[in-house]
Amino acid sequence: MIAPERDRPNPGAPGVQMIGFQPYETFQLLIETGGVDRTNTLLCAACDAFSRRGKPTAAELEQFSALALRLFPIASPAARAKAAATLGRSADLTADLEELVVRHLGDDLAEFLVTAPRLSEGTMLKVISSNDVLLGAALARRADLSNTVLARLFQMNSRKVYRALATNTAIQPRGPYLNALARSAQMDHQVAWSLAARDDFDAALLAPAFFDLGETDRLKVISAFAQRQTPAAPIKRTLEQLSVATDQLTRALMKLFSENRRPEVTRLLHQITGLDEVRCGQIAHDTSGAALFVVLRAFGCSAHDGLKVLIHATSHDEDRSRALAQFSTMFETVSVDATAFLMSAWRGEVNLLDLTKPEYRPFEAERRRPPPPQTRERNPIVEQAIEALARIGTRAS
Repeated sequence: MIAPERDRPNPGAPGVQMIGFQPYETFQLLIETGGVDRTNTLLCAACDAFSRRGKPTAAELEQFSALALRLFPIASPAARAKAAATLGRSADLTADLEELVVRHLGDDLAEFLVTAPRLSEGTMLKVISSNDVLLGAALARRADLSNTVLARLFQMNSRKVYRALATNTAIQPRGPYLNALARSAQMDHQVAWSLAARDDFDAALLAPAFFDLGETDRLKVISAFAQRQTPAAPIKRTLEQLSVATDQLTRALMKLFSENRRPEVTRLLHQITGLDEVRCGQIAHDTSGAALFVVLRAFGCSAHDGLKVLIHATSHDEDRSRALAQFSTMFETVSVDATAFLMSAWRGEVNLLDLTKPEYRPFEAERRRPPPPQTRERNPIVEQAIEALARIGTRAS
């Protein structure tokens, strides 16, 4: 039975007003006498008032926490979910209040874990301990992850979690985190795509995922080897033992590509590189020319000879000059040893993480930066190669 109006505590009495809503004692009385409907209303109103309030004092926070812990268990499920969503907008939640939100938010929990202004480390670790992959992936998108939380997220060993971590630019890919992301990129093309889009990730570590990347990212991987020392590549000895003259190789490839005989290019590459036929087929049908550049450079081709082959093999009709200019630059800056190492990475013969050792790290970005577009477009080697195309024709041999 609800007490008569004259017997109820006065919410406006001096000294009892709290955080913009009725004092704790008044709520206690209404809870005990008003039933579930009144409890639902009070819970939602209290959480709304708290979320709109500025930073509360310690006493106010303590009183509201006691009130919320009393109201949540006896409210209806719908009211608990609504109140939790409202309460989750506050940046001043205690660990107990965070736990109430996480426990009662329901289907909106993942979004809360991403957008909450602040989350304690304890709350994050409790969420991770549930082994819920979707919730772990949501946490992995936050910018305020501690090393402890990060370590636990990486231990979840989930594709969804790793995909989220790969897009989180607040996480610096160093040490064990770098190793874990690089290994994940070898198994998940979405992780590779996300890492390739980042300027703070060494694109050379994406070599095993080379054929899963787009044209721009493939060139980015190759450029990451520019003016860079690499470990010894197992395939290098094979290439040195082959008695294939580069001029004969380039003439044969020009003829096959000009006649669009890519299956025969596949067989030729298989014979001279030792790569499996599937991989050689990918190289032969890569119309961007990036994969073919790696093979040509590994055999020691210069820009003059290599560009003639790439002209026939690529489909850069609209911006051919600019694309070939980029290849011309890479012929000068990417060494034969580096491309041999890249080919060995395609075969899984090398440990890409060796590139993180000090002696194999890339030079400063300024030294690896390609020339501006104006310089590339006027590159005389490119102009000569394009002019040679008209003279060579489709009967090059």
